Amino acid sequence: MARLAGTSTAVVSYVINNGPRPVAPATRERVLAAIKELGYRPDRVAQAMASRRTDLIGLIIPDARQPFFGEMAHAVEQAASERGKMVLVGNTDYIGEREVHYLRAFLGMRVSGLILVSHALNDLAAAEIDAWDARVVLLHERPEAIDDVAVVTDDLGGAQLAVRHLLEHGNEYVACLGGTEETPAVGDPVSDHVEGWRRAMEEAGLPTEGRLFEAPYNRYDAYRIALDILSGPDRPPAIFCSTDDQAIGVLRAARELRIDVPGELAVAGFDDIKEAPLADPPLTTVASDRSAMARAAVDLVLDDGLRVAGSRRERLKVFPSRLVVRHSCGCA
Repeated sequence: MARLAGTSTAVVSYVINNGPRPVAPATRERVLAAIKELGYRPDRVAQAMASRRTDLIGLIIPDARQPFFGEMAHAVEQAASERGKMVLVGNTDYIGEREVHYLRAFLGMRVSGLILVSHALNDLAAAEIDAWDARVVLLHERPEAIDDVAVVTDDLGGAQLAVRHLLEHGNEYVACLGGTEETPAVGDPVSDHVEGWRRAMEEAGLPTEGRLFEAPYNRYDAYRIALDILSGPDRPPAIFCSTDDQAIGVLRAARELRIDVPGELAVAGFDDIKEAPLADPPLTTVASDRSAMARAAVDLVLDDGLRVAGSRRERLKVFPSRLVVRHSCGCA
């Protein structure tokens, strides 16, 4: 190939591997023409063995069946493709042992980096990351067990926006559908959503006792829990849900119980999944720029300067939240 292109084997290698040294445009064109004429296909396995890195990014998420995580995984895949990388996805189902399994598998495959959406990173998983000295970027959640760079949303501020808006509609108070007793108290978005709800209620001089309800993050369990809440004697005038999936479950329960939304019950969620505007009624929610977050995570995990010195605050990239007003809160 080098002979056909009229250059050295080193220059051919620079073109194929896109570096480490630059190649003049005319020379690059000759090498590419020779590659096409000879029908050459790079041996990615051999390249990975030589560089001890693959063109793969590992992505570990709790559950791709949940719309938020499915949309986040798609955004990461698109951003990685723009950088010439492919994505391996592992679903933990919120099980710590499964998270460790994927960590070991992906790191053992010498991925270029690892993007981790961890519900509650345990000590064993943190030790696995340290043992491999891996490039890791935390996305969406920031567990306290490790101090790697994190890309997150302003979950607390976004929740406050939603609850304040529900109160501005004249609702006597706002109930909250939070997480479960397994939800981490620190570093988990749902914990921040609950704290944002609590702060907004306290700002308004309203008590929160007895107005926080536990629920898994999915619509199916949230629907069943909402049936109990809405059919009870102390039905709340408004509910803030920690996820849109929960909110969709609440809307379904309200329809089944013939409770008018938003006339008799105002509802708001968090995440602005693609189904939110198609809900009945369209769901008021809190949005963040998932595409920008995914691109930031991919750029960080591929950056040689990822492991920079500095405080945890300096290593935290926070994207703003914004309120998306639709009809479920009572707005026209």
